[in-house]
Amino acid sequence: MRTLDGKVVVITGAGSGIGRALALDVAGRGAVVALSDWDEVGLVETARLVQERTGREVRTDKVDVRDRSAVRDLAAAVVAEHGRVNVVVNNAGVALHGDFEEVDYPDFEWVMDVDFWGVVHGTKEFLPHLIASGDGHVVNVSSLFGLLGIPGQTAYNSAKFAVRGFTEALRTEMLVAGHPVGVTCVHPGGIKTGIARNARVTSSHDQAQFAQHFDTKLARTTPERAAQVIVEGVLAGKPRVVVGADAKLLDAFVRIVGPRYQRVVARASRRMAP
Repeated sequence: MRTLDGKVVVITGAGSGIGRALALDVAGRGAVVALSDWDEVGLVETARLVQERTGREVRTDKVDVRDRSAVRDLAAAVVAEHGRVNVVVNNAGVALHGDFEEVDYPDFEWVMDVDFWGVVHGTKEFLPHLIASGDGHVVNVSSLFGLLGIPGQTAYNSAKFAVRGFTEALRTEMLVAGHPVGVTCVHPGGIKTGIARNARVTSSHDQAQFAQHFDTKLARTTPERAAQVIVEGVLAGKPRVVVGADAKLLDAFVRIVGPRYQRVVARASRRMAP
């Protein structure tokens, strides 16, 4: 896929952050966009911004990506309206912060259901349409935390490592089958979005303090820059897109030192903990 002009692009989690920035970026490149999110207010605002900046009409659907039948209905509705789907970006995600000893099963399941199963649902339901388009692409958003383990992030790490493994295996299957579908796994580092402010935290942590720490210490890349890097990576056919200097540095560090990185991360986490 060398251009998005005239392509039908579906983006989940489009109500804010990277999803919103992606919607604006691809629409500006001539794509027809279909956007979904659980946050209906944010979704409407994204659609307004796209229409205001590009003059394009936008399809919006309130969808919980945990709901398999809802995602199936979304795929059928987009194809019914536009006749095809070329790109699906499985971007919807949530976060949970807290030591594993304190994490309850329902909270752990919540993260896995949104961050992993949401990706599986979006891929499974749209894949036949991507193959039928003759020029398709799956974009699954993992994280820097799909490249290394971080204390306090066992649920998020689990989901994002799972997304990575799922996506890499899927890409291999598409190559073996000879299907006209590219597959890209995205690993953003600290992005200036609301994910930390909307995260759940365990009882021994302060949510506002955690969000402030993330926003002031860790988030370095704007959503707009992240969207640009992701789209350019997709158009270049890259199997993996690492977003942000922090993510690139830590990815290289883990590759060089291997499992020994865990002791370094543990020491740094003790120093940097809010």
